[in-house]
Amino acid sequence: MPRCRLASGLAALALVLVTVVACGNSNGLPAAGLENVVDTVHLFALDGTLLTDPSGFNVQSNAAVRTDQSTAFDFAFNITPAGQAVLLPTGALNLGVGSGIQPQSVSFDAVTTAPNGTYTDSLPVNVDSGSVVVVHSRASACSFGSVVFYYGKFEVLAIDTLARRIDLQVLVDQNCGYRGLSPGFPSN
Repeated sequence: MPRCRLASGLAALALVLVTVVACGNSNGLPAAGLENVVDTVHLFALDGTLLTDPSGFNVQSNAAVRTDQSTAFDFAFNITPAGQAVLLPTGALNLGVGSGIQPQSVSFDAVTTAPNGTYTDSLPVNVDSGSVVVVHSRASACSFGSVVFYYGKFEVLAIDTLARRIDLQVLVDQNCGYRGLSPGFPSN
């Protein structure tokens, strides 16, 4: 079931009713229009690389982005002075708590639905080759009135400390209100 934030106040009553219906019942969601596809992405460390290299990732748009041109990203990649690769949710970058990262103890293919539970939202998350994480976006408004998160799963394929780059396998569900993280059209 999607995680939803309910609006408060009498002026938002209509939005609340739509949100409760759409988020409380997966049958209330519109049919999925976008297929989930596994892809690869390369991100470059925030420190020690060119500004023109993408360091951030926007889950909703399923795209690597430059962090110097936009704050529309949900996490960024960096390598600490001690050489540790880290993923940084927005709160860890002092951009406001919004996105979250949850490390997984199972394989990339075993993650079929975005989990409930605690997501790290204001601290760096250490990753190594083979690490799998689920990321939720900042809260986003759907065209049908819901406020939800978008979810994606990521596996670290390689970390190149010399080039200061991380290679990730990624699958993002770009269907508003859906949590499915398997290839194909999601059913929930």
